[in-house]
Amino acid sequence: MSRDAEAMTPNAMLTGLLAVALTTPVSTTARETPRINHSSAGDRAAEKAFVDALLAKMTLEEKLGQLNQPPGVGNHTGPEAMAGNEDQIRRGEIGSFFGTHGVELTCRLQKIAVEETRLGIPLIFAYDVIHGHRTVFPVPLAEAASFDAEEVRIAARHAAVEASAHGIHWVFAPMVDIARDPRWGRIVEGAGEDPYLGSVMAAARVRGFQGDDLAAVDTVLATAKHFVAYGAAEGGRDYNTAEISERTLHEVYLPPFKASVDAGAESIMAAFNDIAGVPMHAHRDLIEGLLREQWGWDGVLVSDYTGIMELMPHGVAANREDAGVLGINAGVDVDLVSRIYYEDLPAAVRAGRVSMEQIDASVRRMLNAKYRSGLFDDPYRYCKDPAREVALTLNPEQRAAARRMAQKSFVLLENDNATLPLSKSLRTLAVIGPLADHRQSMLGNWAVAGRQEDVVTPIEGLQAALGDGTRLIVARGSGVEDMDASGIAEAVRAAEQADAVVMFLGEHPDMSAEAHNRTSLDLPGVQEQLALAVAATGKPVVVVLLNGRPLSIGALQGKVGAVLEAWFPGVEGGNAIADVLFGDVNPSGKLPVTFPRNVGQVPTYYAHKATGRPPREEEKYTSKYIDVPWTPLYPFGHGLSYTTFGYDQLAVAQAKVPVGEPRQQVSVRVTNTGKRAGDEVVQLYVRDDFGSVARPVRQLRGFQRVSLQPGESRTVTFELGFDDLALLDAKLKSVVEPGTFTVFVGGDSDASLEAKFEVVAP
Repeated sequence: MSRDAEAMTPNAMLTGLLAVALTTPVSTTARETPRINHSSAGDRAAEKAFVDALLAKMTLEEKLGQLNQPPGVGNHTGPEAMAGNEDQIRRGEIGSFFGTHGVELTCRLQKIAVEETRLGIPLIFAYDVIHGHRTVFPVPLAEAASFDAEEVRIAARHAAVEASAHGIHWVFAPMVDIARDPRWGRIVEGAGEDPYLGSVMAAARVRGFQGDDLAAVDTVLATAKHFVAYGAAEGGRDYNTAEISERTLHEVYLPPFKASVDAGAESIMAAFNDIAGVPMHAHRDLIEGLLREQWGWDGVLVSDYTGIMELMPHGVAANREDAGVLGINAGVDVDLVSRIYYEDLPAAVRAGRVSMEQIDASVRRMLNAKYRSGLFDDPYRYCKDPAREVALTLNPEQRAAARRMAQKSFVLLENDNATLPLSKSLRTLAVIGPLADHRQSMLGNWAVAGRQEDVVTPIEGLQAALGDGTRLIVARGSGVEDMDASGIAEAVRAAEQADAVVMFLGEHPDMSAEAHNRTSLDLPGVQEQLALAVAATGKPVVVVLLNGRPLSIGALQGKVGAVLEAWFPGVEGGNAIADVLFGDVNPSGKLPVTFPRNVGQVPTYYAHKATGRPPREEEKYTSKYIDVPWTPLYPFGHGLSYTTFGYDQLAVAQAKVPVGEPRQQVSVRVTNTGKRAGDEVVQLYVRDDFGSVARPVRQLRGFQRVSLQPGESRTVTFELGFDDLALLDAKLKSVVEPGTFTVFVGGDSDASLEAKFEVVAP
C-alpha cells in the first residue's frame, strides 16, 4: 500500500501521543451492544443472531462508519490529529484503523469506541505485518526459498503472537501474488513465480496468523492480497494494467487465493490493477461472482490504500460518489483511507444507486470479523496487558525462530572448488562491500515496526562466530548505487592482505518493494566492477547477495569462488549468515523464482509452454536468442549444498490409472553422496504429455525436505490426485484427460530423472 515513507517510521512516531495514559481500569460494558459469551465465538448461528440484532439498531451513518478505515493515529501525529481521530470515533465514523499499534494507544482509542458511542461497537486495528512485527523475519521471497511450509507457518505464528501483544487484530498479509517479472519491486513480498509453491506458502501463512481459534488472544485476521493478478503488471511497473488471458488468470494467479480461502483467510485485499479494462476495486464478477458465490467465501474484502478513490484516475468513475458506488456494488467492504464510503455513499443510497441490502452485506462481514476475533466478548483483550507486550516482543524464542528461518532461506548458487564453508581458523578475513554493516538491509522492505538497533549485521555475526583469533579487515569498496569507483583500490588492498574474502553486495532495501521497480537486474552502481577487481587478486572470494529480487550476476560465474543468496534476512541475519559461511549450518534453500541471464530474458519461468518450435541449438528457426542462451542463469528450484545428493529408483505405483479417479504414487530414492550431513528439497514435477490445450513443459506438484547423514539413503513418496493431473479445458472446466503423463524428480526444475504412466478411460 502506498504512503509517504516518513509515515512508516516505527514506534518513535507515537512519542507525544501517549502522554495521557489510562488512569482508570477500562470498562467492558458497552452502551447499547451486549457482550457475547466467549464460548459462542465459533458458533455461526449465534454470530448471525448477534449481528442481525446489532444491524437492526444501526443508522445508515453508523453502518457506513463501520466501512471506513482511516490511516491510524501512528500516521498522523500531534495533538490536533489525535483529537480529530477521537472525535470521529465518538461520532461513529470509524470502524477500524490502519497503522496504529501499542497497547496503551489502542486501549485508549478502544475505550472511546466502546464507552462513548451509542452502540459501543469496538474498533479493529489493522497493521502491515509482512514478515514479522518487531521481530523481523526474512522477507517473504526468502521464506519461500526455504521450501518449508511448517517453518513458514511458525514464522507467521510468531508474528501473530507479537503483533497481537501490541494491540493489533488484523494484518495485511500474506501477499500471495505470483510474480514472473523481477523488474516488479513487489516480487520481494510474495513466494515467487510458481502457483503451487505460492499456494502452499499462502496457506501456511494464513494458518500461522489465524491459528486454531480466532477468538484466542494471540491470533490475528489474515489478509490475502492483492486480488488479483497484481504481479502481472505490464513492464514490471507497479500499479500498471495486467493484460492476461482468462486461462492465465485461473491457472497462475488465482490458485494462491483459493488456497488462502481454503485455509480460512478472513480477509482479502483488492489489487490496484485492472484486468481487461475493469479495475479490481470495481470488479463485481471476480469479487461477488467468483470469491463469494463460487468459492463460498464470507470474509472482509478491503480496498488497498486509496483504491476506491483511484477508480477516478482509472477512468471508470467521474467523481467520488461514482467511485463509491462502483466499489460497494462490486463487493469491496472496507474503504481504506479515502472516506468515500462514509462521506459520499449516503447520497447514493438515497438516490437508489446503492441498496441498503448491499450496505448491510458489507457491514455484516465487518461485524462478523469483530465477532470472530472475540472483540464483542472483550474489546480490550488485545491491549489490556502491558506486561504481555513486553514479554512477547523480540524475546529469545522469537529471535531463535528468525535465525532458523534465515538459515533455511539462504540459497547457495555457486561453490567452486569447495570455497565454502570457510574455516574459523583463518588468521585474516577481508570483509568488503557496501552492505557489510548496513542494518536496514537486514530488515529489508516492509519492516514497518522493525528497528535498526535490533539488527545483527553481517560484520557483527562474523565477529561473534570467529572471536578474537581472526582479524577482520573491512573495506566498503563502493556505495550500493554509486558510480564512484575510487574505493575499489582500497578494497583490493584489503583482499590482498587476507586469507579469504567475503563480499556483501546487492540492493538497498529501497530498491525493491512497492513503487521500486527497476529496468536493470544487474548489480547496481560499480559493485560488479568491485567484485571482479577483488576476485582478480586470486584470493578465495565469497559473494553474499542481499537483495529483494533475482539479479543477473552471470559475470561473477567462474570469477568468484562462491555465491550465497541471503536476500534480506531479518534481525538475526548476521548470525545466520555466519552460521552458513562457517559450516555450522549446511545451506538448503532453493530458488522460488528463476534468475535470468539479463533483463532481456524477462519474463522467464520454468513452467512455460513448449510452443510449436521449442528452442533447439542446432536449428535456427526455433524460439531462442542470438546473443545469449535461452536457458536461465539459475533455474527455479536451484540450490547447492556442502554435500551432494543422488537420485535413483524412481518408480510409479501403477502403469495405468483410471481417468475418473486418478490416484498415483511416485517414489524415489535419495542418497547423501557427500561427506557432510545435509537437507535436500526433493522436487516432483509433472507434465501432461498431450492435452486438449497446450500445457506447460512441467509443473511443480510436490516437494519434501529430507535430512540425510553421509551415505544415508531414504525413499521419498509423493501422492498425486485429480488436482495434480487436471487441466482447464477449452471451456475452463477442470478435467483430467486420458493420455500419458511424465513425472520428473530431482533437486531443481531441470530434474532429468523421469518416469511415465497413463491415465485411461473406462
